[in-house]
This record gives sequence, structure tokens and C-alpha cells, in this order.
Amino acid sequence: MTNTKALPEDTCSLGYQCRLSLSTRTINHLADLLRRHLKAIGSRWRILPPAKIAVIVLAVLGQDQRLADRAGGNDVSESTVRRWRDALIALLAAQAPRLDRALKKVVKQGGEVVLIDGSLIRTRRRTGKADRRNYSGKHRSHSLHFLALTDENGRLIWISAARPGRTHDNTAARHDHILAHLRAAGLGALADLGFRGLDNNIHAPVIVTGYAATRTHKLTPGQKEANRVLAVARAPVEHCFAHLKNWRILAKLRADPAHATQLLRALLVLTNLEVNR
Repeated sequence: MTNTKALPEDTCSLGYQCRLSLSTRTINHLADLLRRHLKAIGSRWRILPPAKIAVIVLAVLGQDQRLADRAGGNDVSESTVRRWRDALIALLAAQAPRLDRALKKVVKQGGEVVLIDGSLIRTRRRTGKADRRNYSGKHRSHSLHFLALTDENGRLIWISAARPGRTHDNTAARHDHILAHLRAAGLGALADLGFRGLDNNIHAPVIVTGYAATRTHKLTPGQKEANRVLAVARAPVEHCFAHLKNWRILAKLRADPAHATQLLRALLVLTNLEVNR
């Protein structure tokens, strides 16, 4: 028998509400996903219905609500909310497409180019030498780096694994063999100057990055105009990152890279549910 400490007579447990600007479609998707999972594993009972569990997890992801706060407001334990969160993140991440399949889908829909860019998500600073790799000297913060691909309209189609914050865009792209996948799919890509040198084919480049000025070489009016046109075409990928980072759990991540990768891919699925509703 386990003894629990009772609250003093002059105290009580209080709960509070938070507003979620999410569609019913997203909540129903998570609830149905959880119902199918429970049926597959043969689990017949949960302390709360799947729709309620979905709302709690979305509050954690969307508003970065503390697990203890969500637990106290729903009369469950913090470990229970953590288990629900991890289970739904894993189920959502499993629905994120692989790179080759995502590119094939773009081709099937008549697309000719994709947009590629890298971004950082800030992380909590940890002690020890192992965390030095996560420090980005450019942004002067501890973070994790990831790549994202979108279609021409800015619809998120793929997210890479999370890597240390000091990782360069080209390094991450080479690790994921993005250039080879693009050539195999017959697609081109628009990227910023961070990807210069990734595609050295001068006559038929797959990845277009624009022109860079140096101390000894200034850009011509034609090159400046080409950069402007490229920047306009790449604008949707910036909008994509804005939608993705609306999930406040990414404001300052408190997780290791392995969990961060699963989280990012789960948020890819949720972002597309919200943006394309």
C-alpha cells in the first residue's frame, strides 16, 4: 500500500485553461490516431477519452505548457501526461514522409522545383564538453540545426534530422544526399547563399543559389536583379518556418537531438494539417 501526503486543509488544487487556436480537424486527427493505436495494441481503457488526451498534448506542443500544469488541471499524474505526449509525437512522426517519397509526390503533382533552407531551434544550455557542438557561433546561442524542404507554394514536405547547432547547411545537405535525391527525382531547388558549393555543375545546376559579392568583385545590375527574383521565389520557405515555429515548444527546446528529430517531424504533420485546412 502506498501512502500519499494529503494537502493541508487550507489549500486546494486549482486548474486553469489556455486557448488553443487550432482547428477541429487537427484535434480529430490526433484523437483518431490514438484510437487506432489503442485498438492495435489491445488497450481497452484510458483515464481520459482520446479527444481529451489530444487536446492536452496539443496544449503542451502549441503553448509549451508545463506537464505538471496540464496534469494538475486534469487530475492525472505528470508521468501520465509525459507518456501521452511521447506516444502521440511518435505516432505523428511515423506519418512524416521520407525524402525520396516526398520528392516523388511533388513530381506527381506537377512540381518542377522545391525550396530548401536551414534553420535553428534554440535549446537549453547543458553542462559538459558534449554540449559545445550545439553552440552556434553565428547566432551566439545553443541550438539544434535542421533542414526543411517545401514545394513552390511553401507547403512543408520534409524535415531532416536535428543536428548540432554548429552544423553548416551544406554539411547537413551532403549527409542527407539531397543533391542525389533531387537528380533522381528530376527536380530543381532554390536555396540561399548558405548552400553555395553544394552543386558544382556549372552548365546544368540542380540547386540555384544566386550570386555572392566579394571585396574584389561587386555584383552587376543583372546579378542583383537575379538575386532579387530568387529571393521573391524563396519567400514561401520563410513563411513555412514561421508556421512551424508557431508551436511554442520550439521556442527553447529541452530535449536531446534524437527526441528533437521526432518532435520536428511530428510538428511537420500538425503544421500541414493547420496550414492546409
